[in-house]
Amino acid sequence: MSGKMIVICAPSGTGKSTLLNRLKADIPDLVWSVSCTTRPIRQGEVHGKDYFFIKKDSFEEQIKAEEFIEWAKVHSNYYGTSKRFVTEGLLNNWNMLFDLDVQGADEMKRIYGDEAQVIFIEPPSIEELEKRLMARGTDSLEVIQERIKNARKELQKKDKYDHLVLNDDVDKAYGKLKSIVERILK
Repeated sequence: MSGKMIVICAPSGTGKSTLLNRLKADIPDLVWSVSCTTRPIRQGEVHGKDYFFIKKDSFEEQIKAEEFIEWAKVHSNYYGTSKRFVTEGLLNNWNMLFDLDVQGADEMKRIYGDEAQVIFIEPPSIEELEKRLMARGTDSLEVIQERIKNARKELQKKDKYDHLVLNDDVDKAYGKLKSIVERILK
C-alpha cells in the first residue's frame, strides 16, 4: 500500500480547521476524508464537502450495520469515519487526510498502526482555548464548558501520538504541520 493516512486531531478551538484549510490548498493531492456527523450545519459549510450531515436515526442505523471505522458521540453529537471511504482510498493508493477527535485517532492507530500517522495540534493554553471558543460565537456557554472539559482530557494524551504541533502562532504552526506532512508523503 503506497497511499498515506494522515490524521489531524486537536481539541475544539485549537485552530485545526484553519491549518487544515491551508494544508488542503497547498497540497491538493491529499484526499479529504469527509466524516459523517449529526451536528447542525454551520454557516459556510457544505454537505458532502465539510461533512455528511445526517439525521441521528440514520447514523444509529449505520452504527448497527458497522459502517464506520470509528464513531463517537462528542459534544452531544455523533461523528464517524466511513469504512467504505477508507477502503476505497487504500485500494486506490490515495494520500488521505483525516480530521478526527482523540477517540477517532486512537481507533485509527488501533486498526492501522503506524500506517495512520497522527499529528496532534496543541493550543497554547486552556485559557487561550476558552477565549478562542468564546470568540467563535458558534456555541452556547454550556457547550463551550463541555469542550474545555474534553480538551483537558485530550491534552493528557498528546504525547502518545506520532507528531505534535503547538499552535501559539498560526504561521509557525502551519510551517511545522506542512513540513511534517511533506516528510510523511515522501
